[in-house]
Amino acid sequence: DPETRANYAMYLAFRDALLSAGTLEAYYLAFVQEGRMGVPPVFIEKVVTAIVVHLWGRDADPFEQRASQLFYRRQRVALSQGRVLCADAATVERLGETPGFDLMRILANGDGHAIGSHLPVLCASNVGEFSSAADPHSFVFDLTHEIANDLGHGLTFTMTRAHSGQAALARIIEKWIAHFLGVSTTVHPLQRIDDPAWAWHIGLDVESTALLNDLWHGETLEPERLKRLIGLFRLEFANPDEMRAEVAGKPVYLGLAMSEEQTLQLKPQNLLVNLPLAALM
Repeated sequence: DPETRANYAMYLAFRDALLSAGTLEAYYLAFVQEGRMGVPPVFIEKVVTAIVVHLWGRDADPFEQRASQLFYRRQRVALSQGRVLCADAATVERLGETPGFDLMRILANGDGHAIGSHLPVLCASNVGEFSSAADPHSFVFDLTHEIANDLGHGLTFTMTRAHSGQAALARIIEKWIAHFLGVSTTVHPLQRIDDPAWAWHIGLDVESTALLNDLWHGETLEPERLKRLIGLFRLEFANPDEMRAEVAGKPVYLGLAMSEEQTLQLKPQNLLVNLPLAALM
């Protein structure tokens, strides 16, 4: 059967490339740096999955575990009242939820458990359920970093969430970079970029790459398009000497954005090929 032979040939080529590289990390780094084509996306997804699970360590933080799923699983995003919620796209489709899933129904119960849905929001009160869940992709991830409370009379109180999804994602980004490149960085969520000397940025997905490029060039974005930018981060190198000379000591801004269809597909390889490193690690 020609199709079966082609499938086996593709699989064996993938297997041989892995064996030749020696480790999953070496294979993946070569894959993204050389821009290899013809490898089924599911193969790369499994490689990234195995690498990310290794980054958790023995004392795995449930919020970091869920944040790491963004590295290899497409998400559906819902926005409401300043909150940014992500649900695993394949799980939403499998459960027969509507494409945007019913945000208000999920948030109906304050303790984070969904009502009439199989998609609970991961929170402090159900981390035990997440750790023992048969399907680790069934929990909604709250990417909200800060919550603004209107106190009236024009006063607003902003509070950083104790279990900020963006903070958990920032920690995974730090571990990802250190694991592959041996570079120590700190990553912090931002509300906006106020930097007249903005020198370097990286989009963590296709949409945010285009958005940040346009903002850097001083273009005015339509409000609806700007709303797709659901996360900003400031990345700093522990050792500025590891950066390219022209940007040494300056922050690197990271962006996270959903598509027009309110989906999020992270491209973690961007962090490995677009950092302003002084030399190829």
